[in-house]
Amino acid sequence: MSNAVSALGNVSYNGFAQISEIGPIGMISLRAKPDVKGLDKAIKAAVGTKVPAARQMEGAQERFAGWMSPDEYLLVMPYADTGAAMAAIDKALKGQHYLAAVVSDARAVFRVTGEKADQVLAKLSPVDFANLGAQELRRTRAAQVAAAFWRDDSGYTLVCFRSVATYMMGLLSHSAMTGSEL
Repeated sequence: MSNAVSALGNVSYNGFAQISEIGPIGMISLRAKPDVKGLDKAIKAAVGTKVPAARQMEGAQERFAGWMSPDEYLLVMPYADTGAAMAAIDKALKGQHYLAAVVSDARAVFRVTGEKADQVLAKLSPVDFANLGAQELRRTRAAQVAAAFWRDDSGYTLVCFRSVATYMMGLLSHSAMTGSEL
């Protein structure tokens, strides 16, 4: 097996906010109706959290579960843990209707940090950042790119398709240029 590499080699940019590509990160897309028997056990076994409420993230450190849609959850973990997490999901949901897929290599992950990190994303996304909750996951767009992001104590994590990683880095870097603050 080859070594995992990030989409852009962990490139970074420093402007009025700091942009860093932080992959590879383990991610599993879990599709299941919220009432599927064993869903709570599957998510707990995979990432150690409860099933997230609508538009919320559950978890801490490197392990999260995020609500992506009424029947989709994004499970985030260290890259090397996806195999064990998939086995745990399969065991907990055996006989149930669900779909789980490791999507780590299909995604690019960025961190936007700094006192004005929200301004970088506000230029690109139709989101009211003043009212974005502390554990809220937002699935939206950044310019014309499908993206999901959430806030933590030091900034935002943004996930998009790996195929648009270079474009996304350009958008984020341009939006963070010193002198372009809102």
